[in-house]
Amino acid sequence: MQNLTLSQADLLQLKEKGISELKLKKQLNAFSKGFPFLSVVSSASVDKGILHLSHEDISECLQIWDLYLEKKHTIVKFVPASGAASRMFKDLYEFLDGDSELPQKESVIEFFEQIDKFAFYNSLDSICEINEGADISSLIKAGKYKSVVDNLLNAKGLNYGSLPKGLLLFHQYEQENRTPFMEHLAEGAFYARNKQGVVHIHFTVSGDHQSLFEKHFKDVVDDFSAAFHADYLISFSEQKPSTDTIAADENNQPFREGGKLLFRPGGHGALIENLNDLEADVIFIKNIDNVVPDALKNPTIIYKKMIAGLLVKIQEQTFEYLRMMDKGQLSEHQLQEISTFCEETLNNLHPNISSLSGRVLQDYLKRKLNRPIRVCGMVLNTGEPGGGPFFTENEDGTVSAQILESSQIDTSNPKERSKMAQSTHFNPVDLVCGVRNYKGEKFNLTQYVDQDTGFISLKSKSGKTLKALELPGLWNGAMSDWNTIFVEVPITTFNPVKTVNDLLRIVHQ
Repeated sequence: MQNLTLSQADLLQLKEKGISELKLKKQLNAFSKGFPFLSVVSSASVDKGILHLSHEDISECLQIWDLYLEKKHTIVKFVPASGAASRMFKDLYEFLDGDSELPQKESVIEFFEQIDKFAFYNSLDSICEINEGADISSLIKAGKYKSVVDNLLNAKGLNYGSLPKGLLLFHQYEQENRTPFMEHLAEGAFYARNKQGVVHIHFTVSGDHQSLFEKHFKDVVDDFSAAFHADYLISFSEQKPSTDTIAADENNQPFREGGKLLFRPGGHGALIENLNDLEADVIFIKNIDNVVPDALKNPTIIYKKMIAGLLVKIQEQTFEYLRMMDKGQLSEHQLQEISTFCEETLNNLHPNISSLSGRVLQDYLKRKLNRPIRVCGMVLNTGEPGGGPFFTENEDGTVSAQILESSQIDTSNPKERSKMAQSTHFNPVDLVCGVRNYKGEKFNLTQYVDQDTGFISLKSKSGKTLKALELPGLWNGAMSDWNTIFVEVPITTFNPVKTVNDLLRIVHQ
């Protein structure tokens, strides 16, 4: 680990953020040595590692989840929602800052040709009339395209370029227009409402935006409670300052701005801390922008309940085996049954499992079974192969199921590139998590993170090269040591909005 001289001001800054000197040195060391690629054994597929459930199996899982909801359990829907929407409008920003007064890029032309189809059209039309003295149609006829964009993105108008994605108008209804935040309220009522009628949703937001979310919730909660017969328990949290990461210069020394250490948010992997703070039995995880109108929610509801029912089924069997092991030494026949479950259901593969027996085998099985469990929906990959479900080798020589990003695979190695190319599915961030052990105690989720995974990217700051460090991703390295089950879900459950024109797709109209 490199030598590092810190001033008293540096130490005070670290103390204020809750970051230890040792943690800082480890992060700087990561810039020097980089992160090792993971040892990929193979991609997961429906032939090996991804469950493809029959109609009968799906029905069983739906029944299991409905019964689970009838009992006294705490279910939380966890929605990462801290990102600003600015990236949605990248092409519009380029147009606004460019020399041409008329749209040239195909995406910008499409935006204006179909502008009346956006849910925010009426709001934008009204603000244009106030600010420009003309409606959108008149401004376009006069060639004032940039005035329309200015009123959409900037503070003089709707300010969509600075708002969080969760607060933009996405969908049109007869009686109202809805934001993604509102769609998550509706969605939660269909599969996460407990016996008492409570829907608990937790949003991770930035501090700058929390008051906006709170006001938005206050404005709409009565209507949604009445429409969906639900009591909403909404909570918010910010990414913790202690999960920020140091930025480095080209020499892997701390990057400074005005003499102070520069820290940056550590990426969505930092949210494992927020997830760990929740009091829950089962937690759904889904991104803020992957929502559809009510008329198209049915597949989402069915498959969300399916993966939750599958989690409960597998978790109950896991707990039964662990309780058996608590009572004493099991017979070889019983241990073989649990071994098969560990390997075939929980995707924990031991290359020499047949050489283990008795107490050694039982201790090994107990360690592997007594961990957080996640069931991950996987969508058929119809585009370029990339991050998704794989089997990788662990430090102890065992093999487990992991969700990998392409950056974690050595694509310069033809063999590794071939394994990635064979990937048939990708991860749409459709997870349900069991975070208590068989005794009902909360797992400490921070103990199941692979700290040797992460990502380093090059950026620019004040004309100087900056190295940025992202923590192990929330559903990647941050959940590396969980028991992981992959199950196929249809592409109809995956409808993210990455650019504003995605809202023109039929699933968002």
